[in-house]
Parts: sequence; structure tokens; C-alpha cells
Amino acid sequence: MDFIIKASYFAAAVLFILGLKKMSSPKTARGGIIWAGVGMVLATLVTFVHPTLLHAPEDVIFTNYALIIIAIGVAGGLAWYTGKKVAMTDMPQMIALYNGMGGGAAAAIAAVELVKFTEMTQTVQILAVLGALIGTVAFSGSLIAYAKLQGILRKTVRFGGIQLVNGILFAATVITGAIIAFSGVEYSPVVLAAFFVLALVFGVMMTLPIGGADMPVVISLYNALTGLAVGFEGFVLGNPAMMIAGIVVGSAGTLLTQLMARAMNRPITNVLFTQFGASGGGEGEEVSGSMKEIEASDAAVMMAYAEKVIIIPGYGMAVAQAQHKIWELTQALRNKGVDVKFAIHPVAGRMPGHMNVLLAEAGVPYDIIYDLDEINSEFPTADVALVIGANDVVNPVARTNPDSPIYGMPILNADQAKNCIVIKRGKGAGFSGIENHLFFADNTRMLYGDGQKVAADLVAQVKEL
Repeated sequence: MDFIIKASYFAAAVLFILGLKKMSSPKTARGGIIWAGVGMVLATLVTFVHPTLLHAPEDVIFTNYALIIIAIGVAGGLAWYTGKKVAMTDMPQMIALYNGMGGGAAAAIAAVELVKFTEMTQTVQILAVLGALIGTVAFSGSLIAYAKLQGILRKTVRFGGIQLVNGILFAATVITGAIIAFSGVEYSPVVLAAFFVLALVFGVMMTLPIGGADMPVVISLYNALTGLAVGFEGFVLGNPAMMIAGIVVGSAGTLLTQLMARAMNRPITNVLFTQFGASGGGEGEEVSGSMKEIEASDAAVMMAYAEKVIIIPGYGMAVAQAQHKIWELTQALRNKGVDVKFAIHPVAGRMPGHMNVLLAEAGVPYDIIYDLDEINSEFPTADVALVIGANDVVNPVARTNPDSPIYGMPILNADQAKNCIVIKRGKGAGFSGIENHLFFADNTRMLYGDGQKVAADLVAQVKEL
């Protein structure tokens, strides 16, 4: 039986790794999710024959099995329902919420082990505390990220000395954790409770000052922390599947966080400890020129008779749920011989890969979707750059204004196209609050209205030509 359990955990770990590998390509990502899901089902089923259950008294075994089945039924049902019902625009906050649940689960495991007050080796006790700290911070921080993305928490909370307060909170949390980690079983339940409360509050306070524009990086960072916490608690429980899954998630999340931060040309410390993303972040910037409006009929003519059109989607497209109409517009243009490509910025949207997910849902072929490094050199040869819902990722001040908060961030060079059409609901600034100078450029025309309705108008106009 012990061999079967270990072999099953090994098979689950292999499925996790192979699944993650397949997720690296859009063409194989669906299969990767299935492979990883099979691995998770296998790891869960093995729990029913785990030695700690089999060697327990009969009444404990019955209680444990009952609790496991109830938990799987309730959680699985909720996940199935929410997964079916959630809109694509709400996917980022669902990811933040589920990621927080992972961190909370790791913290709960640590809490149970530490509450037992049983002898552990020094290494195991330290890892239990580290997993508890990281998982608790990821849990409460992810809930704040969810609240920000969902619109429950609409203001970025900042006050003078907030970093000092956070520093004190963190120090107090670490000191309390150290008391637990190095005191054997002699620590008080009050100290344990204080440790978890401090960690929860620190996660909240660390996330509150971070602006909405940085949410993709924050979600990725908390994903990495959750994986790390799960890996630590896997070591505490002696569970190889948890250890490997946690390590894989933690390392992948760390790499993704680094890539996201690099895409913004900002270190992680800058994301966590600066005030980028405050409302009004662009106040005081002088903008020359004026916004020039264009009608849908004129925009349709401009694109229908172009040789190359590059479409740049952003969160506004997700809000308008316009991805299907944009793909219909693409098909209409391609039928007229226009070369149409999509340009995706790494931090477009509210989570890593948000735009790729939306376009895949609409059926856009992978071979016409390009990332920033692949497409930027083509903008000077494009007749039209069509921007729908994107803002900060096409703002030329990132190249030209050293005083701008986004200066140095790699952007999509939409301003270098011969013509630029921006579909936008209104005249407000982007999520970061920075005025977009692209909208005032001589070669830019603004097409105002709801993204889905405007895209439908463009489709109708192109088909009539």
C-alpha cells in the first residue's frame, strides 16, 4: 500500500509538471489544464488511503473521511458553479480569489499542525511557521486585490507613514513567528493567535496602497507566494505531491512576476512600496494638441482600404465584451485582403495573459497574435493601428517624459503607425490616472462609444464597402 501511495504521488507530480509545460503554448494549454487536473484528482484520491488515515482509530477515520467528502462536495460544487457563471471580465478577480483560497488553505494546515503542540524537528517547525506567514499574507492580500478588481474597494488607501506602519507590522509578525518557530512546544496559544492576526493585517496593509494599474503584477506575486506556502506545508506533512506542486507553482509564479515587472520596467519593490497608480497620477502634465473625433464610416473606409492593420486590445474591450465583434471585424477586413495582426502587451488587462484569454475565447487564431517584442517593429509599416480599450500600454510619454510615472516602461508603438484609431467610451485617463498623449497626436482619431457597439458598426460599414 505504501508503494502505491508513493507511486501515485509521483505520477501526480509528473502530471503537474507536464501540464504546466503544455500551458506554455496557447495551442496545447487546454490539454495542459486537463493533465494537471487529472494529477490533482489522483493526488486527492490518494488522500483516502493515506497512512495517517489508515492507522488512526476507527471513529477518527470515519470522521476524517466524512469531512473530506463534505469539503470536496461543497468546494467542488461552488467551483463548478462559479466557473460556469463567471464573465470573462470578472476572470481576474476570480483568479485573485481562488489564489487567496490556496494561500489560506496552506495557512490553515500550518495552524492545525501548530495548534497540536506536538514535537516537531526544528526544521519542520520553522517551515510550518514560514508557510503560515506566507500563506496568510497571500490570503488576506489576495482578498484585497479581489475587492479592488471587483469594485468593492474603489479607493487606493494611503496615508503618511504607511510604509513605517507596515514595517512595524512585519517586524512584529516575524518576531512572533520566531518565538513559535524556535520555542519547541512551549509557546502560548495567545502568541499563535497573535501571529496569525498580525500576518492577516500585514497582508491587508501591504496591498491597500497598491494602485489598480499594478494588479497584474500583484496577482502574479501572490500566486508565487501561495505556491511557496503550499510547498512548505507539504514538507511539514511529508506529502510529496504538495511539495512538488507548491514548488512548481511558486517557481512559475516567481518567473511570471519577474516578467511582468520587466514589462513595466519596474522592480518588484517599486510595485509594492511606491504610489504609482494613484488617481490623478497624470496631473500637471502638459498636453499639446486636441482630441480629434472620427465617425465609424470613415474609420471603416480607412481600414478596409489599408494593407496592414494592427489591433491593440485592452481592458476596455473586456468590459465591453467586444472580443467577438472585433474578431468579426478582423474576418471582414481579411476578406478584403487586409493583413490584420493583434498586438498584446504583457500587462494589458487585469491579470497575466488576460487579453490572450479573451481573444482565444472569441476564436482568434494564435498565429496572428503577437507580443510586444514581436510586433513593435511593424508599426511604422502599418496603415492603421486600432486601439480598443488599451490606454497606459500605448502611452508615448513612457518614451518621452522622464517625469512620468510610466517613463521607461516598454509600450506598443501605436503612435508610429501611419494612422491610429482609438475606440474609447469617454475622455477619461487610464486605470493609472495618467493622461495619454497618444489621444492628442496628429495621426490619432478618437472613435467614441461602447466598444461592442462601435465594433458592430465597423463590421457593418466594412461589409458594405
